[in-house]
Amino acid sequence: MTIHQILLKYWGYSSFRPLQEEIIQSVLDGKDTLALLPTGGGKSITYQVPALLLKGVCLVITPLISLMKDQVDNLKKRGIKASAIHSGMHTDEIDIVLNNCIFGDINLLYLSPERLLTSKMKEALQRMSVSLLAVDEAHCISQWGYDFRPPYLRIAEIREFLPRIPVLALTATATPGVIQDIQKKLNFRGKNVYQVSFERKNLTYFAFNEEDKRKRILKILRKVKGSGIIYARNRRHTREIAEYLTKQGISATFYHAGLDSTERDKRQNSWMKEEKRVIVATNAFGMGIDKPNVRVVIHIDLPDSIEAYFQEAGRAGRDEKQSFAVLLFEKADILDSRHNIALSYPEIRTIRTVYQSLCNYSQIPVGNGLDASMEFDIGDFCNHFNLQPIIVYNSLKLLEKEGYLMLGEAIKASSKMYIKTDKESLYRFQVANGKFDPLIKTILRSYSGVFTEFTNINENDLARRANISPEEVSKLLSLLEKQQILDYIPRSDKPKIIFSQNRVETEHLTLSAGNYRILMKDAQQRLEAVIHYAESSHKCRSQILLEYFGESDVKRCGKCDVCIERSKLELTDFDFDNILKEIKPFLMSKPCTLQDLVSGASVFQEDKVLKTVQWLLDNEKIEMTSESNYIWK
Repeated sequence: MTIHQILLKYWGYSSFRPLQEEIIQSVLDGKDTLALLPTGGGKSITYQVPALLLKGVCLVITPLISLMKDQVDNLKKRGIKASAIHSGMHTDEIDIVLNNCIFGDINLLYLSPERLLTSKMKEALQRMSVSLLAVDEAHCISQWGYDFRPPYLRIAEIREFLPRIPVLALTATATPGVIQDIQKKLNFRGKNVYQVSFERKNLTYFAFNEEDKRKRILKILRKVKGSGIIYARNRRHTREIAEYLTKQGISATFYHAGLDSTERDKRQNSWMKEEKRVIVATNAFGMGIDKPNVRVVIHIDLPDSIEAYFQEAGRAGRDEKQSFAVLLFEKADILDSRHNIALSYPEIRTIRTVYQSLCNYSQIPVGNGLDASMEFDIGDFCNHFNLQPIIVYNSLKLLEKEGYLMLGEAIKASSKMYIKTDKESLYRFQVANGKFDPLIKTILRSYSGVFTEFTNINENDLARRANISPEEVSKLLSLLEKQQILDYIPRSDKPKIIFSQNRVETEHLTLSAGNYRILMKDAQQRLEAVIHYAESSHKCRSQILLEYFGESDVKRCGKCDVCIERSKLELTDFDFDNILKEIKPFLMSKPCTLQDLVSGASVFQEDKVLKTVQWLLDNEKIEMTSESNYIWK
């Protein structure tokens, strides 16, 4: 089959999106390849198509377990054989998946980065035929990136086991420095980058300094018809704003990580199906969401980075129709954001306190704990040790970056079961243990494949069919696990913490001073870039975003709030930029009279200079002194 035949057969598309075909061909030619495609730009196709054409297993490294699960489920629905290995899995479940990859015909194996270099995985790789190594969210490998993940740094080590296998690195957001760093950290055999412009011509950006944000939100939603997302940092605010909009006649729901997975799924689906027009959410919402007709994304708090904002705002207008991204902020938000950066880097003694409390909480003694996994309820933990959640969370993130532990996400997973014994032994057990017989018979009637792989089960369905309570089902399954008859993994909505090394004495816990300072400085610089974007009133918003990602030769969008104000001047871009270039050095060096400015830009008509000065004054780029002189603000 050709790549076009595969695309048509499994995805129903007759042609590829821009650059997809070139990226796929680069991979098929055996070249290490870095692909930068926008959010919703079809990154996964670029490794899934080669995986069906090449002989062997395509390894896909991704940090997000929820996305991993969604990808595997979607591929299976298309008739493509895919599996996943992550930190939330039982040892026997991992063994089954690896055996299927070695002896079966699995096309794609999704892995979390921390699982890639386990001794079990290394051993399996030497027996496995691997066709391609795909690294999703590749910006996570760079300490200069906005979402650095330490386990990503070790991905290159696996290339020793796969010397002739090409690497395909994928990301939606990377600055020029991060682009270089990704290729270096993954040991590319030659520089090879395919990049679609970050420009979204159908997406118009606005930023407003706004004290009454609710009133502005209402105004926007009444003007812009269609589906919307509102991002807020505070869980309480998501609920309050959704309730406010509902009272104003706009159907809305809210979403955050504090809701259980069933409720999150329910709310997400009601929005996806257009039962609710607006979803108000924390940044826990959005990854993997592919709703093409989102008309507006509104941020009511400053994001931590341009990368995060660009990705979240980019969830609007994926159908390429006119859409809007709006950032609402006020001076207090800027002060709060700068304060939060300081909170993000607690002092070493605070981090040691959190580490010691965590080890005591999980009852791990010194010298033990490697690969130990525990469910983690941050609220319960903070109450138990009288600690602030934001301090705990940021301490854990720094401990993760130093390799002491890993923070797992809450996994939206069904309960699972796998019958370990053979059918004959199981029958003998049923005869000898009558109280288990009805449930075992119900399981065998209800689920196929339980002898060969871990199977998703529903305790409520089993209870109804066996005419017992769901609690009794769980109790009996746990007893069967103790008897070594089966493996049972109950459903859990809580995130996990996995210890990456044995517990150390608290006084021996160290943080790399260099890493600590570099990470803090980078975080501050990324926040300042966001503040500059929000406060800027003299440069096209699209141009600011694109220049951040290294695209300097782009025209004004002509549609954002800045461009609209500029257009009122009746000045061309050329005139405005060149007048500004002439007068700005004067304004920055000393107070200037209006006549000084007119003389300084004497090659231009006086009325054009006056309009430019008035615009700079109206937009608070310059100010007037008590002596009626002008200075750069």
